[in-house]
Amino acid sequence: MSRLMKYLVVIEETNTGYSAFSPDLPGCEATGSGREKVEKNMKDAVAFHLESMDQEGLEVPQPHSFSTYLEVPI
Repeated sequence: MSRLMKYLVVIEETNTGYSAFSPDLPGCEATGSGREKVEKNMKDAVAFHLESMDQEGLEVPQPHSFSTYLEVPI
């Protein structure tokens, strides 16, 4: 039986589109021309990354990152 894991993904706008990475999955990155595309590509990249780890007998990391916004005076 499969289970769902929820990983934080950071998406950044670049000069040529968007890039994404997950702090919980070092080396797992994706790019895309738009936000929807980078999100799809990152979802595929995470699935491939986790499948590869499982096939190599590596332990799948538990999600541990979180996000927040801080308000600061400028």
